[in-house]
Amino acid sequence: MITQSFLSSIEETNAETNSSSEVQIVQGKEPLKHILIGSSKAVTSTIYHFQVIGYADVGDWSPLLPSPNPGEVMSILNRPIVVQ
Repeated sequence: MITQSFLSSIEETNAETNSSSEVQIVQGKEPLKHILIGSSKAVTSTIYHFQVIGYADVGDWSPLLPSPNPGEVMSILNRPIVVQ
Protein backbone atom coordinates (compact mmCIF):
# COMPACT_ATOMS: atom_id res chain seq x y z
CA MET A 1 0.00 0.00 0.00
CA ILE A 2 2.85 2.42 0.79
CA THR A 3 4.42 1.67 -2.59
CA GLN A 4 1.14 2.40 -4.38
CA SER A 5 0.76 5.66 -2.48
CA PHE A 6 4.34 6.63 -3.39
CA LEU A 7 3.82 5.80 -7.06
CA SER A 8 0.56 7.75 -7.10
CA SER A 9 2.37 10.76 -5.63
CA ILE A 10 5.03 10.53 -8.36
CA GLU A 11 2.40 10.28 -11.09
CA GLU A 12 0.60 13.34 -9.70
CA THR A 13 3.89 15.24 -9.50
CA ASN A 14 4.77 14.25 -13.07
CA ALA A 15 1.46 15.62 -14.28
CA GLU A 16 2.02 18.89 -12.40
CA THR A 17 5.67 19.18 -13.45
CA ASN A 18 4.97 18.36 -17.09
CA SER A 19 2.18 20.92 -17.28
CA SER A 20 4.27 23.69 -15.69
CA SER A 21 7.49 23.05 -17.61
CA GLU A 22 7.41 20.75 -20.59
CA VAL A 23 10.01 18.00 -20.75
CA GLN A 24 11.40 18.14 -24.25
CA ILE A 25 12.88 15.03 -25.80
CA VAL A 26 15.91 16.09 -27.80
CA GLN A 27 17.50 13.81 -30.37
CA GLY A 28 19.97 11.50 -28.64
CA LYS A 29 18.58 12.35 -25.20
CA GLU A 30 16.05 10.62 -22.99
CA PRO A 31 14.22 11.98 -19.95
CA LEU A 32 15.51 10.87 -16.56
CA LYS A 33 13.80 11.48 -13.23
CA HIS A 34 15.93 12.10 -10.15
CA ILE A 35 14.09 11.59 -6.85
CA LEU A 36 15.46 12.76 -3.51
CA ILE A 37 13.81 11.32 -0.40
CA GLY A 38 14.81 12.19 3.14
CA SER A 39 14.45 14.83 5.82
CA SER A 40 13.56 18.31 4.64
CA LYS A 41 17.03 19.49 5.64
CA ALA A 42 18.83 16.69 3.76
CA VAL A 43 16.78 17.08 0.58
CA THR A 44 17.14 20.87 0.56
CA SER A 45 20.87 20.65 1.24
CA THR A 46 21.33 18.19 -1.63
CA ILE A 47 19.35 20.39 -4.03
CA TYR A 48 21.59 23.35 -3.17
CA HIS A 49 24.70 21.17 -3.55
CA PHE A 50 23.61 20.20 -7.06
CA GLN A 51 23.33 23.91 -7.88
CA VAL A 52 26.79 24.66 -6.45
CA ILE A 53 28.39 21.96 -8.61
CA GLY A 54 26.47 23.20 -11.67
CA TYR A 55 24.29 20.13 -12.20
CA ALA A 56 20.81 21.59 -11.67
CA ASP A 57 19.36 24.90 -10.54
CA VAL A 58 17.30 25.01 -7.37
CA GLY A 59 14.27 26.06 -9.44
CA ASP A 60 14.53 22.93 -11.61
CA TRP A 61 13.33 20.71 -8.71
CA SER A 62 9.72 20.17 -7.71
CA PRO A 63 8.55 21.73 -4.46
CA LEU A 64 9.09 19.52 -1.40
CA LEU A 65 6.33 16.93 -1.35
CA PRO A 66 5.29 14.69 1.54
CA SER A 67 6.79 11.21 1.38
CA PRO A 68 4.88 8.06 2.35
CA ASN A 69 7.30 7.78 5.29
CA PRO A 70 6.57 10.01 8.30
CA GLY A 71 9.10 12.82 8.72
CA GLU A 72 10.36 12.57 5.15
CA VAL A 73 9.81 14.66 2.05
CA MET A 74 10.71 14.17 -1.60
CA SER A 75 11.60 16.33 -4.57
CA ILE A 76 11.79 15.35 -8.23
CA LEU A 77 13.96 16.63 -11.08
CA ASN A 78 13.16 15.80 -14.70
CA ARG A 79 16.25 16.15 -16.86
CA PRO A 80 17.14 14.92 -20.35
CA ILE A 81 20.40 12.97 -20.52
CA VAL A 82 22.49 11.78 -23.45
CA VAL A 83 22.00 8.07 -24.10
CA GLN A 84 24.32 6.23 -26.43
